[in-house]
Amino acid sequence: MKRILKPVTYVLAAIYFLVDAVFMAVARPISRWLERHFEFRRLRAWIKSRPPYQSLALFSVPVIILEPIKPLAAYLVATGQFLSGAAAFVGCELLKLVLVERLFHLTRDKLMRIPASAWAYGKFSAMKAWLEATEAWRAIRALSRAAKDYVMQARARLAGGFTRLVTSRD
Repeated sequence: MKRILKPVTYVLAAIYFLVDAVFMAVARPISRWLERHFEFRRLRAWIKSRPPYQSLALFSVPVIILEPIKPLAAYLVATGQFLSGAAAFVGCELLKLVLVERLFHLTRDKLMRIPASAWAYGKFSAMKAWLEATEAWRAIRALSRAAKDYVMQARARLAGGFTRLVTSRD
């Protein structure tokens, strides 16, 4: 049984990490940029003032509105409109992640007062901790860091070469 589960764990860890890394790598900067450039003080205060079950309803709105876009995006891809389908999927998924992340950040304490939410979050956290503790996760994480370091070094070399080119023309 272990021999079967090990490759499956590697695949699941790789898929989870890649999807999470790609979307959250884009969603977090967007979220931070929105927070820096738009002062939603009144909206933020209103969201924080909601009781737990209203917070849960508010938290679920982006999911309910944006989740049906996935089948539409799949339909577009299946009918040959790959760019439209991919753009719809990526755009709506990023928007959903940004909104859900911000709403969860604002309502986490209230959501944890709801027993079912606290239970689900506990199970999610435990599953994530288990996945991150696997050998597969560590291997994929190491590969990801190596790839990121390589890209950063290549970018630095390219920028250095461009700087030398500009200064040699002067």
